[in-house]
Amino acid sequence: MHDHVFFESRAIHQRHDGPAIVSPPLSFMNAKNIQFLRMTHLRGPNIWTYRPVMEALIDIGALEDFPSNTLPGFTQRLTAWLPGLIEHRCSVGERGGFLQRLEEGTWTGHVLEHVALELQTRAGMQTGFGKAREAGPRGVYKVVIRTRHEAVSRSALETARDLILAAMDDRPFDVKAEVNRLKQMVDSLCIGPSTASIVDAASERGIPAIRLNDGNLVQLGHGAQQRRIWTAETDRTSAIAEGISKDKDLTKQLLSMCGVPVPQGQIVDSPAAAWEAAQDIGLPVCVKPTDGNHARGVSLELSTQEDIAAAYDLALAEGSEVLVERFIRGEEHRLLVVGDHVAAANKGETASVVGDGVHSVTELIELQINSDPRRGEEEDFPLDTIRLDEHTTSVLELKRQGLTADSVPEAGRSVLIMRTGNMALDVTDSVHPEVAAQAVLAARVVGLDIAGVDLVAQDISQPLAAQGGAIVEVNAGPGLLMHLKPAVGQPRPVGQAITNHLFKPADSGRIPVVGFMGDGDTTRPAQLVAWLLHLKGLYTGLACAHGLFMNQRPLQNQNGMDWENAQRLLINRSVQTAVFESNVRQLLTEGLPYDRCHVGVVTRMPTAQGLDDLYAGSDDKMPSYVRTQIDVVLPDGTAVLNATDPQVADLARHCDGRVVFYADDENTPRLVTHLAEGGRVAFWRDGQLVLREGQHESHVLSTKRPAVSRLLQNGKLNTDDMLVAASVAWALDISTDLIRAGVKSFGQNASH
Repeated sequence: MHDHVFFESRAIHQRHDGPAIVSPPLSFMNAKNIQFLRMTHLRGPNIWTYRPVMEALIDIGALEDFPSNTLPGFTQRLTAWLPGLIEHRCSVGERGGFLQRLEEGTWTGHVLEHVALELQTRAGMQTGFGKAREAGPRGVYKVVIRTRHEAVSRSALETARDLILAAMDDRPFDVKAEVNRLKQMVDSLCIGPSTASIVDAASERGIPAIRLNDGNLVQLGHGAQQRRIWTAETDRTSAIAEGISKDKDLTKQLLSMCGVPVPQGQIVDSPAAAWEAAQDIGLPVCVKPTDGNHARGVSLELSTQEDIAAAYDLALAEGSEVLVERFIRGEEHRLLVVGDHVAAANKGETASVVGDGVHSVTELIELQINSDPRRGEEEDFPLDTIRLDEHTTSVLELKRQGLTADSVPEAGRSVLIMRTGNMALDVTDSVHPEVAAQAVLAARVVGLDIAGVDLVAQDISQPLAAQGGAIVEVNAGPGLLMHLKPAVGQPRPVGQAITNHLFKPADSGRIPVVGFMGDGDTTRPAQLVAWLLHLKGLYTGLACAHGLFMNQRPLQNQNGMDWENAQRLLINRSVQTAVFESNVRQLLTEGLPYDRCHVGVVTRMPTAQGLDDLYAGSDDKMPSYVRTQIDVVLPDGTAVLNATDPQVADLARHCDGRVVFYADDENTPRLVTHLAEGGRVAFWRDGQLVLREGQHESHVLSTKRPAVSRLLQNGKLNTDDMLVAASVAWALDISTDLIRAGVKSFGQNASH
């Protein structure tokens, strides 16, 4: 699928009929403004693109007479503040295309689009799609930008407006502060990078995603075919298994019983008991909380009573109990187990500094470690900065070396700061098959479908037994960022691995979706199709003008066509198929409530009447809007179109799947041509509803039958309703016998 745009304009980028280029008068410089008339969050497929966008209706007022090349110094100031604009290709189609437009002269709405997109990019919300088009009245534009979160894009548009006006006025503007503010919004409001990697991988496979809360709980797929993730936990992640993984001692016991190598250890309740256990186990030892995570409170290679006592207090502060274990020589590794295989493996970094006889340990850390551009406080950085006041284990390491944070090591002396830290060095390709098999076994023993298995080994490319290595922890909900952005080595497609774990290769996570659009004539056909699917034995959701229905049971009796209500069908785990009725107003204000459909139906081309408040334009714009209903038909789906309406019939060229044309008269030219080309058609002949493909005909209904005649007489259905519904049912492989029975029994159920 490709993004599409239907608003025609008077060449926003470059006008040949505009005013002569003159310097703006002083009165203009004082009066210029960009006014937001409305912002609309289009959450589903819309007239602009298939993904969510923010649509801003703006009035640029006096700026309509002054394109960018008439504003002295504007382009220079803008590009100085946002040098990344050079990457915007714009309609020129090459790097620097937008800058070319600025220099040639482009209008403020177009500038607002690109500045807002660049601000989003700098804030960490990658969105490359944008459009700016005149809305009709002079100086009024629709500016559209792709969004991943409504609040972020609203703020980006408002900030872009302020930045542009500051550049025009030659006023200071703190770009860095505004970008940081937007970045904080992205960090707090958008899904995290780990979850995003799974969602993006699912999207590449055509699996839809719905965010279920303000955090990282995401639904992949629709209805009964859905799966749920919460970062690296899934709806297959057992609560019992997660509880076991948090109990380090119990985990070790279970692993040991199953033949997985683990270090000997004891739970202790005091510093004295910790020292006694260490002597029993054998020095050196490590001390850790039994229920900690992210290596917090873990102290390694301890040999003195003083160090063990200090480590005990540190571990107890991070957990409920303290575990003393045999110290395993080697380096720490994190293996990501997904299902039945190791998807990625990383090795922990060891951090040290070399003394120069001048600087303190704290100063050396800043000069030799934290100066690495890969280190930072935010999760975008693969390595953390080291602050001794936050790393108490590092303070203990220094103490064992007879140093403090303020000590000045002699020149050439190597000082260990951190034994293990960020698991930031990718070693996936080095993992020995036996090591991988033991990691998978460890995850299976605990019961986790996705696990972060921590092990210590001197050489990950060799079996554990030969080198005295051991698995030390099995963690639920493992972090993925270390594998997505390692400091050293190749990024691993862990999001793809998790998606493939949840969905088999041929599984799209979709349920059959039927979408109707027309000119107020689609409610009854939608109800009839829902009834037929119900009779087929499928738990069917219906969102239409008469309400919201679950398996023929009404959930509400007022309009169920709005986006929020319609989404309820796709979120419900019971729903096996869903039918949606939509109209152009919904399309222009919210977008479609589903990303793709198996059957897209257009009955009649609607008019622009009643849409003036949306600056929808005239009737001739309607086909370009309504085509969205056909654009979203899946490649293996079907468009059902009225052959007697030329504008509707012409939408067939936008369908990626098959087309069924219907008409009252079998001699309708579009029907005849389509049939000759091998297509499917439906029509009435002498009171018989006929479905035809090639030479094969199926006679579905007769208006002469009493049951059908009664439906027509009492107004519950008309012949068009039956024709449309039968065409849709045919596309859904519903048998003619069931269509016949369903039409005859329509209206006998409580919902109609």
